[in-house]
Amino acid sequence: MRLKRTVIAASAIAALTLTAACGGGGGGGTDKTGEFKEGGAAGSGKDATAEGPLPIPDDAKKGGTITVLSNAAPSTLDPTRTYYTDSGAIMSGLVTRSLTQYKYDEKTQDEVLVPDLATDLGQVSEDRLTWTFTLKDGIKYEDGTDVTAADVEYGIERAFAQDVLTDGPTYHLDFFKGGRDYKGPFAKGAKPYDGVESDGNKIVIHLEKPFPELDYYASFPVFSPIPKAKDKDPLAYESHPMATGPYKFESYKPGSSLKLVKNDQWDPDTDPGRFQAADAFDFSFGQDTAKLENQIAGDKGAAQSMMTYDDVTPPTYKSIKENAPENLIEGTSPCTFMYRPDQTKIKDKKIREAISWAFPYQAAWKAAGEIVGVTIQPGTSLLPPGTAGRVEYQYPKGQDGQTTDPEKAKALLKEAGAEGFELKWYYERDDELSVAKKDQMVKGFEAAGFKATPVASTDETYRDDQSNLKAPINLRYGGWCSDWPSGGSWFPAQWYGPNANQEGMPNPTNFNEAAADAKQAEILKMEPDKVPAGWGEFDKWMQETYMVEINAGYDGNAFIKGSKVGGVVNDPVKGMPAFSIMYLK
Repeated sequence: MRLKRTVIAASAIAALTLTAACGGGGGGGTDKTGEFKEGGAAGSGKDATAEGPLPIPDDAKKGGTITVLSNAAPSTLDPTRTYYTDSGAIMSGLVTRSLTQYKYDEKTQDEVLVPDLATDLGQVSEDRLTWTFTLKDGIKYEDGTDVTAADVEYGIERAFAQDVLTDGPTYHLDFFKGGRDYKGPFAKGAKPYDGVESDGNKIVIHLEKPFPELDYYASFPVFSPIPKAKDKDPLAYESHPMATGPYKFESYKPGSSLKLVKNDQWDPDTDPGRFQAADAFDFSFGQDTAKLENQIAGDKGAAQSMMTYDDVTPPTYKSIKENAPENLIEGTSPCTFMYRPDQTKIKDKKIREAISWAFPYQAAWKAAGEIVGVTIQPGTSLLPPGTAGRVEYQYPKGQDGQTTDPEKAKALLKEAGAEGFELKWYYERDDELSVAKKDQMVKGFEAAGFKATPVASTDETYRDDQSNLKAPINLRYGGWCSDWPSGGSWFPAQWYGPNANQEGMPNPTNFNEAAADAKQAEILKMEPDKVPAGWGEFDKWMQETYMVEINAGYDGNAFIKGSKVGGVVNDPVKGMPAFSIMYLK
């Protein structure tokens, strides 16, 4: 799952002490605060027998509006395209129901996979090539009409229309029967798809190859029901997706606001993971960071019912940690930030290695308002700490994820005959901290012998610009979070050859190597107990052989709330608040 990109607005610049102006050297130093926890194993537990209703806490007030403020905005809320952690948390937690879901376990402070629309976590055939899910009785849309298995079938089929509905997950293309040939229900002359069938209240999925984590994948909004009659214009469906969860759209202005109100057709007896305590959720996007932090931290009047899922800035973190720690939520996530060289444009491995030594880790983190040990941790292996089978390694040798060495970078460029090689990447011109980070990157890259050419984008268009196959850049910035606690949700999703050079950039580096695809295929055929170690070794082999990514750090979370907002916990699967159990005290 793509990591949400939370940036800090321009007026917050005055609130931060930016001592990173020394440029690209490795000794800039970033104060380390807190203890960073491993997040790679998040969501490992399963409970196929979980049933609703989920009890509402005793201190919950019935009614009221929870206001959620954020600097960033989801690029889409279409269930088929929902693949960022922020949009996933909103849609899965409040609006859409899928075949399975995650339920927060207060004792372990972790998420557990449980049934949602389905009666269990799916039944698998002996040859592992067919999965069957049975829908619960009595599930309705917000307008009172019945949810059918055919609606779930249509929702899944919709996800194959990659040319129309871009940026969504792609596992079905490679695991589902005929997934690479079927182009979705909107294609000219589209024929019925036989990889997914509905039979009464059953959904039957046929596979090309075993997919042991399909029960996890079935928790994504791409497995939510969509009534075909309501999908006359696929690109307009996101303006009001038909709700099956406890809340429904009242109004939505993309990039600006989302108002959710109670869905009176939602039946809590069928839902083990959500409850409906507040009357409404009122999301405001594109907000000024300094203002929203000051308002929430002040905790007066209406601010007591507010919260944000943006990472808090260092000054506010220190203040609220000392004065109101009960309103600060810290936690881990199974996510890694990366700078991603386009393999079709930066073809020499030595140049990619040089980028890893040229990048000004410490200076860039400080300029971006990160808190080392809380919201960022130096990264080595691509798989985040705690992932089963993870292999710890450093590549290039000696690169600990935070060291900048311009001389090593220069030497590599000289060996490659690429002195003065031009690097081009996007930054947000309307965000001063993004500009400040860009400035540190320019200094670092130029000190290491590169030509640095940042390309201006905006906060509103940044995600779409990054996903544009024809973008005039050769270095992308992004993050990835485990879709489930396995390397199987990392490498096939991002670094599989057939996904290279596709619109929407499902393969963010356009990495396309037959040897790597063959190794992935071998791992997928392994016995289940050997698969985690297989992915851990593949991680190390891929980086050492091809230097595909520059690890820019492991993600952590620190967000704040008003004193009357209850049930605010860190969802370690998404690195977001668990909206499904939030209420007003």
